[in-house]
Amino acid sequence: MEAYAPDDVEADVWDVVVVGAGPAGATAAYAAAVAGRRVLLLEKSELPRYKTCGGGIIGPSRDSLPPGFELPLQDRVHAVTFSLQGRFARTRRSRRMLFGLINRPEFDAQLVEHAQKAGAELRTGATVTRVEQHGPSVPDRRTVAVVLADGETVLARAVVGADGSASRIGAHVGVKLGQVDLGLEAEIPVPPSVAEDWKGRVLIDWGPMPGSYGWVFPKGDTLTVGVISARGEGAATKRYMEDFVARLGLAGFEPSISSGHLTRCRTDDSPLSRGRVLVCGDAAGLLEPWTREGISYALRSGRLAGEWAVRVAEAGDAVDARRQALNYAFAIKAGLGVEMAVGRRMLALFERRPGLLHATITGFRPAWNAFADITRGSATLGGMVRSNGMARRALEVLDRRMDTTSGVGPAGRGVGQKERSVSPEGDGANASETPKGAEASEGAAATGAPEAP
Repeated sequence: MEAYAPDDVEADVWDVVVVGAGPAGATAAYAAAVAGRRVLLLEKSELPRYKTCGGGIIGPSRDSLPPGFELPLQDRVHAVTFSLQGRFARTRRSRRMLFGLINRPEFDAQLVEHAQKAGAELRTGATVTRVEQHGPSVPDRRTVAVVLADGETVLARAVVGADGSASRIGAHVGVKLGQVDLGLEAEIPVPPSVAEDWKGRVLIDWGPMPGSYGWVFPKGDTLTVGVISARGEGAATKRYMEDFVARLGLAGFEPSISSGHLTRCRTDDSPLSRGRVLVCGDAAGLLEPWTREGISYALRSGRLAGEWAVRVAEAGDAVDARRQALNYAFAIKAGLGVEMAVGRRMLALFERRPGLLHATITGFRPAWNAFADITRGSATLGGMVRSNGMARRALEVLDRRMDTTSGVGPAGRGVGQKERSVSPEGDGANASETPKGAEASEGAAATGAPEAP
């Protein structure tokens, strides 16, 4: 293998180019930069920018932040109210903080600042149309060409795709989807009296469609209110959102932002790399299938992607680059992959018996304690199933009744045939056609869903 020598790298070839400056991309850029490599972080939007996201920071997210990172918390959660389609509400409380709540624009921008302080260079307004690993734009087998919308070509020894759930880089890699869900969300400014009622407490409502739920997250003088359900249930999801907001007594307040977003989960056998290109976060379909929590998955996979991208950049030939990429995939599957597998089984249980789940978490103290431990980061869902015999046996019974082990979600939920396997052939120029069409058809309802009547 050719030895890696920074002095040999041409001035116009970056060690690592990261596409997307969300939590996954910013963390990947930070990890590669602190290793002393030349890192370029590309972001199509200007920062800060809004992202549809509840903004919950659970323990695994907090533990994955760069050293010295101070969370811009809007609230600290000590209580959770659970309800079943608005009924049987019960509030469970904790003396210790369960998790924190942030606004994504400030959080993402702060992560990017840490990457820049570590040495990464940021370029905003840079839209990536495709990546090429062979052809006239690529000078040698150790180089990847990142082609921008304005025609500019950026060269790198390794590329990390962190460009969101409709990822062009993910299409190049050939990411396969097993679950697609539609989330609707509104940022609702409220008067101090209403804000005080919600301070330190969140609401989770198990919804009317299989696998659906709603949430209220307080953030000072604004409530983040949202619902999520399988893609393909757009009209029903919009009705759920409207009913949810009305039931909460919030229909009279005008949202400052109303938005919609598709979340996508990978299948177990979905690739995480192709050549010198790695994917992480939403671009890789990495998120928890049951709750659709994605920030911790973005931070954890981003850190791993940045670390292994450094090794890919150092690789002197295709064989060594492939070896390093496979090591990255192994690290993801051994950690996040195990948690996703349990999450799929929990989603199947939730879809089938939401009332049982509600009764268990509100009336069975060990279940509540498990919820609290997971949100604080002192335990993981996968670890609990391995160590708790009762939980393991319950899921084994569930597995015998339905197929939840294929890695494609309980029913391949929300995934069209064309989306199950995004072809890795070519350069990914058309990667976003199917996701954009899906977003336009159902996400259109999201823009007006929570407005006051």
